[in-house]
Amino acid sequence: MRLSVVMIAKNAADLLPDCLASVAFADEIVLLDSGSTDDTLTIARNAGVKVFTNSDWQGYGIQRQRAQAYATGDYVLMIDTDERVTPELARAIQGVLASPAPDTIYSIARRNYFLGRFMRHSGWYPDRVMRLYPREKYQYNSNAVHESLESAGASVVNLQGDLLHLTCRDFASFQQKQFNYATAWAKERHQQGKKTSITGIFAHTIGAFLKTLVLRGGVLDGKQGWLLAVVNAQYTFNKYTGLWALNHGYSEKSAP
Repeated sequence: MRLSVVMIAKNAADLLPDCLASVAFADEIVLLDSGSTDDTLTIARNAGVKVFTNSDWQGYGIQRQRAQAYATGDYVLMIDTDERVTPELARAIQGVLASPAPDTIYSIARRNYFLGRFMRHSGWYPDRVMRLYPREKYQYNSNAVHESLESAGASVVNLQGDLLHLTCRDFASFQQKQFNYATAWAKERHQQGKKTSITGIFAHTIGAFLKTLVLRGGVLDGKQGWLLAVVNAQYTFNKYTGLWALNHGYSEKSAP
């Protein structure tokens, strides 16, 4: 079976070389760019990547669908530019390609990096994601954020090896990304007719903090576990407050 590594990108010049090196075993690498102004496209082309562009951003799910449409391999490995395939995972993927099972997609454990530490708890490990799948049978849904693979009717098999995810190297950039996710989430839920209340905002926020720190063992991740619990609470607060604001017509357009 031929493997297509598929990724979406924007201004990822600092991340791309190591990412590409970790998937050099693939038969082809497809990158769909959404408007980079740095050296992302040059780096990709020089590495032999098949590069395409589409700056009509309609969310992560649709962008992944567009990227997959350019792939030609039998299997797709969908990754992000801030992720790296470990040697153990690469061997597991190659084993699948040598002897694939019918109607099967493959789940990969991610090790997420947060402020100097690869987290082992806090809900951030093993953080399994379904990323390896037959190209012609499956694709991502159209969610603007928190998109996922449509896996109806498929068996799911866990692969050995980890996918390293450089989630948070720079806190300011990470916070901005989290805020953008929260804003997109709120808009999407508002369009679906979802509502929340002041009580709901704080209940979800406190719940996110306790879930990360206690139920998911964040306390075992030391200082980073405590900080991540606060960050997750903040993210949840931003999501639900954004939804509440939209429910009540509070937006930039409504400002006096």
